[in-house]
Amino acid sequence: MKTNHVKAKLKRGEPSIGTWLTLPDSMSARLMARAGFDWLTVELEHTPITFETAAQDFAIIAATGPAPLVRIPWNSAETIKRVLDTGAWGIVVPMVNSRAEAEAVVDAALYAPQGNRSIGGYSHAANFDTDAATYYAKANEQILVVVMIEHIRGVERADEILSVPGIDAVFIGPNDLHNSMGLKPVFDSDDKRFVDAVAHVLKTAKANGIAAGIHVVDAPAAQRRMAEGFQFIAVASEAGMMLAKAGEITKALNLGAGKPALAKY
Repeated sequence: MKTNHVKAKLKRGEPSIGTWLTLPDSMSARLMARAGFDWLTVELEHTPITFETAAQDFAIIAATGPAPLVRIPWNSAETIKRVLDTGAWGIVVPMVNSRAEAEAVVDAALYAPQGNRSIGGYSHAANFDTDAATYYAKANEQILVVVMIEHIRGVERADEILSVPGIDAVFIGPNDLHNSMGLKPVFDSDDKRFVDAVAHVLKTAKANGIAAGIHVVDAPAAQRRMAEGFQFIAVASEAGMMLAKAGEITKALNLGAGKPALAKY
């Protein structure tokens, strides 16, 4: 059975860098899986990507080398079961704001005795290059469970959330976190409320022995966050990278300013 190298790196205290897939076509997964990232997260929360396309993405990514992860639309046991049964190696769950919500994530993601995930499916074993019996026996060791803190309520309850057994990492959503505090939704700012909130989540994650993660827009921002102690770092998205590079080219060739930017990441 393949080892989830992302989960292993995080347990060793090492950084693991990936990006988001947002385009509703598996060709982007085929291309980005060759780029060198540790993991690719298929974005189901804010995109038109279907479960069928996501399942194809998971298979392509797993076969190429990175770990296939997925951000689900909401904290739903049904959705967690479905994406794991169709071959994701880990889940990123948005807007976790209480201990009960964090416990529900673990309960849905892990098999007994740690959780209550239902037995079934076949793509999960295929993507780990193993048989069903081995997958069921060892999946809890390999599935990456990431909860998102992206609201001030989650920040205030960070210790009760991040002390739940079975959580491997916390991931800060900076746009929503800014917005929840009445600030302009951006990836980063020097507003003391945001800076203090991020520092609190990072400190609390370390105190509970789990990895802290955050979304950034570029490599310099990723390097800065790694220096601060963040491990699980998402850099932009394939759509954001495409738009940024296209903008550089059109600007260099004096082709005009183009349309206003669409992607927030």
